[in-house]
Amino acid sequence: MKSILLTLLAVPFLAVSVHAEDKPAKPGKGGKPKMDPAEMFKKLDANNDSSLSLEEFKASPRAKKNPDKAEGAYKKMDKDSDGKLTVEEFSAKPEKPPGKGPGKPPEPTK
Repeated sequence: MKSILLTLLAVPFLAVSVHAEDKPAKPGKGGKPKMDPAEMFKKLDANNDSSLSLEEFKASPRAKKNPDKAEGAYKKMDKDSDGKLTVEEFSAKPEKPPGKGPGKPPEPTK
């Protein structure tokens, strides 16, 4: 009788631990898992030349929603202004304007 009772008590704990391992690491907005920037770069690089042209960048679903904003983002990411993005430029975190970070007071105006 004890073994049946212990088995019945152990089943829910095992189910919870197995279910916890199946969860994605970090869900993004909308519950979808975040894609690795290098993976996204490979998907966007249509001609496999290890760089993204503006046209390849604008072909992404997110850029199609607002092409003008996408072009501005592309130009900001293209640090060496050579007209193409490398995986390093694409993966780099965007720079924040001075004084706009968390915990920093706004700059005084004169």
